[in-house]
Amino acid sequence: MTIKHIVKTAITGLRTNRSRSILTIIGIVIGITAIMLVMSLGAGAQNLILGEVQGLGTNTIAVIPGREPTGPSDTAQLFSDSLKPADIVALSKKANVPGLVSIMPTVLGAETASYQSNAYSVSIFGATDLIASIFSLNPSKGYFFTSDDVTSSNDVVVLGNKVVEHLFDGTDPVGQKVKIKGRNFKVVGILPASGGGTLFNFDSMVIMPYTTAQNYILGTNYFNRVIMQAVSDAAVPVTSNDIRLTLEESHGITDPTKDDFTVQTQQDLANRLGTITTALTWFLVAMASIALFVGGIGIMNIMLVAVTERTREIGLRKALGATNSDILTQFLFEAVFLTGIGGLVGIILGSSLAYIISYILSAGLHLNWQFVFPWLGAILGFGVSALVGLVFGSYPAYKASKKSPIEALRYE
Repeated sequence: MTIKHIVKTAITGLRTNRSRSILTIIGIVIGITAIMLVMSLGAGAQNLILGEVQGLGTNTIAVIPGREPTGPSDTAQLFSDSLKPADIVALSKKANVPGLVSIMPTVLGAETASYQSNAYSVSIFGATDLIASIFSLNPSKGYFFTSDDVTSSNDVVVLGNKVVEHLFDGTDPVGQKVKIKGRNFKVVGILPASGGGTLFNFDSMVIMPYTTAQNYILGTNYFNRVIMQAVSDAAVPVTSNDIRLTLEESHGITDPTKDDFTVQTQQDLANRLGTITTALTWFLVAMASIALFVGGIGIMNIMLVAVTERTREIGLRKALGATNSDILTQFLFEAVFLTGIGGLVGIILGSSLAYIISYILSAGLHLNWQFVFPWLGAILGFGVSALVGLVFGSYPAYKASKKSPIEALRYE
């Protein structure tokens, strides 16, 4: 028999048993759909996170209190009070860090804000007037506080979109006063929805001068993070090293392994987040691949049933001259063809669902989420689905090829 005849015979056999053929590929469709969905959404999430990180500027450097753990047994604290005002003074000296062009100490906290009878739990973000340029924040109404407000610890705040919605019920908040921890703060500006993206949820934040937050809200004299900008991207490595040396001198540290702070560049953060999201995506792909294995078992079972049901057909074809190889090739092609079709359907279905979810996340939640078609997932999915058919279809095809034509023709 020619390959063309074998293919034609196999397709005819599959079309004759359409219901069984559809049931056979369901497991493969589910498995490939899950793989496509996970890889597409994983790539979209990775692009979103990395985009937000890089959106702060590749020349941005952050200092976080506490030494970063180097392993499971490392008990170094991630959060501490190691960054003090004296560190800001030391970092601000041009002789210490020549490549530094701006520095912004920040503090974080949580409180309840109220206006008249309305109350809402908010995040407190204390910073300098540089926050607008560093995070590309543009108030939809009003303005940001100034450096004078920071120096004088003035009671002024900028509200996130959700804070306005919960407190003001349609009233223009600019010029009004909100109460936080028993103190009145004048609203000088409000941010549009999703004003800061995903790294910081500015929608639920009250932004104020860090001095005001320290003195009247948090009661602290240390910083949760110091955000700085180097003069250029090329200057980031040298500037990062200068920052580390300056802080070690300020803290009296002679052994770098004993640092009580972490200097982090945007590229470091992007690489770390990229590694984490990639590893998580492949872990989920591995979990979804279990469905392919289950589908392969189902294919083998149904193909064995098909061999039994078509025993007389096998005997008749052998009586007319078909060889064991012809029968083996026919049934093997049927299995591979079925799983290949299942793979194509899974690719189309998975990418369609991923597109719909991406659209909902982008339009409904106002996220900068882009649909990504995972070409690697499509190639991998189609190849794996065909391989599943080849592996799990081999045994039924072998059983069919070994049937005796005389016994097969006698089969009832």
